[in-house]
Amino acid sequence: MQQSKTISCIIVDDEFIAREIIAIHISKISNINIIASCSNVMEAFKYISKHKIDLVFLDINMPEISGISFAKSINKDIKIIFTTAYRDYAVEGFELQAVDYLLKPISFERLLKAVNTYFEIYSNKQKIITEHHIDSNEFMFVRSDRIMVKIDFNNVIYIESYSDYIKIHLSNKTIVTRETISAIEAKLPKKLFLRIHRSYIISIKHITSFTNEQVIILKKSLPISRSYKSKVLQLLDTF
Repeated sequence: MQQSKTISCIIVDDEFIAREIIAIHISKISNINIIASCSNVMEAFKYISKHKIDLVFLDINMPEISGISFAKSINKDIKIIFTTAYRDYAVEGFELQAVDYLLKPISFERLLKAVNTYFEIYSNKQKIITEHHIDSNEFMFVRSDRIMVKIDFNNVIYIESYSDYIKIHLSNKTIVTRETISAIEAKLPKKLFLRIHRSYIISIKHITSFTNEQVIILKKSLPISRSYKSKVLQLLDTF
């Protein structure tokens, strides 16, 4: 496969530990170089004025000048991945056409998905290659009722989002966890699961039937949203 181009990025966050975590994650990914790690927006402005930057990992809630204000003021060719502890800025972040919006604490898998999104959109849809192999586990752990619960992928029927928490419907019970559906989606093997709606992810193997508007999964009818319809139908038609 043709190698993706190498991109240059900077990290902008007033918290040292937050910058270090992002830097460690990025060090595991090929084709992306960290040009600078900045503790404030003014430092970032200096680097951008002197270097060609493709991508900025940008905290939002910073002193003096916010990440939102910074994003509005830079060249639109420089793409943004927001990194923040606050959900409240998500709408404004995406209105600025951010590549992604990551909630702290940020896992490697979630950051990798965001960088892959950048390559898909801005680098001829080429996937990046990780330097370190990621095991294709058959399960994941989620926090529920203050404990970490093991979720076997084979037992998942579908996943349902309710604002700031989700329900994971298993063959024998339902697990509730305070995670976003996008964060859970990043942990799921794509060959087994399919996002059909902003609120639903389904297990492909449990599909009973489908139409252009809905998927029937073990007698449960789930809607296919307009924004996902083309991708969903194209994939389902291949089976």
